[in-house]
Amino acid sequence: MNDLEMYRRLLAIAEAGLYYGKDEFDKERYQELKKLSLELLSKVGKESVDELAQLTERNEGYPTPKVDVRAYIKEEAKVLLVEDKKTKEWALPGGYAEVGLSPKENIQKEVLEETGLIVQVNDLLGVFDTNLRKDIPQVYQYYKLIFSCSIIKGSFVENNETSNMAFFALDSLPKLSVKRTTREQLAYLQQQENTYFE
Repeated sequence: MNDLEMYRRLLAIAEAGLYYGKDEFDKERYQELKKLSLELLSKVGKESVDELAQLTERNEGYPTPKVDVRAYIKEEAKVLLVEDKKTKEWALPGGYAEVGLSPKENIQKEVLEETGLIVQVNDLLGVFDTNLRKDIPQVYQYYKLIFSCSIIKGSFVENNETSNMAFFALDSLPKLSVKRTTREQLAYLQQQENTYFE
């Protein structure tokens, strides 16, 4: 277990203790353990202790992996990516799954919000576990579900999250938001898509 994995595990133990703990003295200890975990995580990542604390404050309940849903939409051997408004980096359209919606409903919602497109959700092409990635430290573990989709209708609509959308060939990708989408993931998805539809 490397440092990042140990620090994340400490944070998960602290949050579970705060969630389930009844004794006030134990809760104080878990709060201190959480604070120390955040300080350690800030040393291996890019986020400050304050930024990490804000992330954890929004994370209620027992700590479990988060679910991220993404759409893989192809057109003439090119894949659809969206440009993040703030970072100007590109990724597959998608985001956190919301409670009360199925994975497919979440995909349709995210794609519509980020692109203006109405899509049909087809097959699950891949499940990626961010815990297996060693290149980018992340506070939380995510399960990334990626579905192949086909466009029913629509065109890009200005929104709060993305500034553009475009189709790219794998050999001419823009700067990727690698926490969201990697070149390796796209290559794997293309291979899976070819396997499904041969």
